[in-house]
Amino acid sequence: MRTIIEMAPLQVYYSGLLFTPRSSLIRVGYSKNIPWVTMEPKVADVWSSLIQTLEGHTSFVTSAQFSPDGKLVASASADETVRLWDALTGKQCGVLEGHTDSVNSAVVSADGKLVASASSDETVRLWDTSTGTQCRVLEGHTDRVDLARFSPDGKLVASASWDQTVRLWDTSTGRQCGVLKGYGIKVDSVVFSPNGKLIATASADDTVRLWDTSTGKQYGVLKGHIRSVDSAVFSPDGKLVASSLDKTVRLWDTSTGKQCGVLEGHTYWVRSAVFSPDGKLVASASSDKTVRLWDTSTGKQYAVLEGHTDWVYSAVFSLDGKRVASASVDKTVRLWDTSTAKQCGVVADHINSFNSVVVSPDGKLVASSSNDNTVRLWDTTGKQCGVLDSHTDEVNSTLFSPDGKLVASASDDKTVRLWDASTGKQCGVLEGYPYVVNSAVFSPDGKLVASVSSDNTVRLWDTTKKTTIEIIQTHDRIEIMKFSNDGMHLHTSHGVLQLKSSLHSGGNREPPHTLTHSLYVTDQWITCNMKKLLWLPVDYRLSCCALNDTANLIVIGSASGRVTFISFDFTALPAAYLQPSVAVTEGKGFLGLVGC
Repeated sequence: MRTIIEMAPLQVYYSGLLFTPRSSLIRVGYSKNIPWVTMEPKVADVWSSLIQTLEGHTSFVTSAQFSPDGKLVASASADETVRLWDALTGKQCGVLEGHTDSVNSAVVSADGKLVASASSDETVRLWDTSTGTQCRVLEGHTDRVDLARFSPDGKLVASASWDQTVRLWDTSTGRQCGVLKGYGIKVDSVVFSPNGKLIATASADDTVRLWDTSTGKQYGVLKGHIRSVDSAVFSPDGKLVASSLDKTVRLWDTSTGKQCGVLEGHTYWVRSAVFSPDGKLVASASSDKTVRLWDTSTGKQYAVLEGHTDWVYSAVFSLDGKRVASASVDKTVRLWDTSTAKQCGVVADHINSFNSVVVSPDGKLVASSSNDNTVRLWDTTGKQCGVLDSHTDEVNSTLFSPDGKLVASASDDKTVRLWDASTGKQCGVLEGYPYVVNSAVFSPDGKLVASVSSDNTVRLWDTTKKTTIEIIQTHDRIEIMKFSNDGMHLHTSHGVLQLKSSLHSGGNREPPHTLTHSLYVTDQWITCNMKKLLWLPVDYRLSCCALNDTANLIVIGSASGRVTFISFDFTALPAAYLQPSVAVTEGKGFLGLVGC
């Protein structure tokens, strides 16, 4: 965030006015200072408990851990890296590279000098936190390693693997000094007790097992879960173990091996659970996109932390217990304040992430498609006015016919479907593809639909007869496609395709041309004439978008299921934005783009 502010402070200030909660003092006092925004995005009424979002990974984040002094956060990702962050400022202060496959976890040693990372490349690696250099490669596992943990004194690392073993390593030499065997299935979790004398492991055999660290012998088997156990962790005093996966967190007495509590409330698998430093709270991370806090003495739910837009894989407390860091498939690490944690709703319309959104020619309707197998219609105030739900798999794109009377949708169910925009009823199914259909577009007269598929073909369809009239084989998958004004060519992301003249009406052919529009949306920015206009916070970034230059309206579909409407008055913009710079020829922000 600091980098963005340094690069474009004025634009971030504008974004702060537009995207802060409605009750915030800055919005109440200064929101009228943006006269060129005529429709503002919908935002929350009050601040959530989210403190920071740490961005930088290029694939989903699998774990996040504070250093013991609370000054660093180490995050692991499927992008094959471990990243170190300053917990106070959120600034990235190291990228640890060397793994050759997804990094499944990373943890900082007690003295803060080492990081241990576990990877699908079958290795555990040790890193120096001060220099970011690799110190040791621990080799011996014969399958992916999901987790590595330091002993309290930092002299040992325990690693859990799909090869059905837990292995112990000497951190000073890198040598293997023990193998815990007995499982007939992969081991998902391993953790040392606070005094280092016990090890708890969790497995897909629905059990938690306790081991004596010095002898490697099994000490006890804890049974009660109804499906595989993904995580187990000791309380700070070593008297309890918390384990999870089957929508519950279970508490166990380590002296007796008996179950002493079941924490229920999650609506999907619990990926991990962790005790607060004082042992009074448990934080659980779940595939239901939430982190939940629990009172260990009563078993009651203390708070629900909402904000992630995809599965949450792990959560961890800071050393003082005042913060929780959570890691998610949505590619972010989020920090939460435990003392003020409030349940904050997320505006979710589709039940899954968006794939495309487009505005009707008259600007009165918006159509969005989603992984939830539906197309939804909205008026330009953001009110939903129709659900088109005949597809049997996720819908990749939608578009309106030139006269606005039809919606055409392309889906993973290998079909393109036509819908009456006024009634929402299905009025045609275009079938014939052997693979998923990625996107489709109408010809200028509305008589044809062109669609593209993963089989690298473009197909032309007669919208009246619902039949295929031309199949064009291409060398590459086409992402962007638009008919020329005379309907004789398709302008695509890989060049211009000439169509058979006998299938189209006559008229003067236009030469190949590029598409240029003043409004454009990138991953983090809304731009005007290629100049940065508004910075988009994480929860408002596009998985797809549509623009209507006539109405100066942008509609953004986000991974959270949120639809954001923003419109502009160009006459009120500073003069610098009205001068075009470099022409835009490709991108997700084109007016009329039907697949994102």
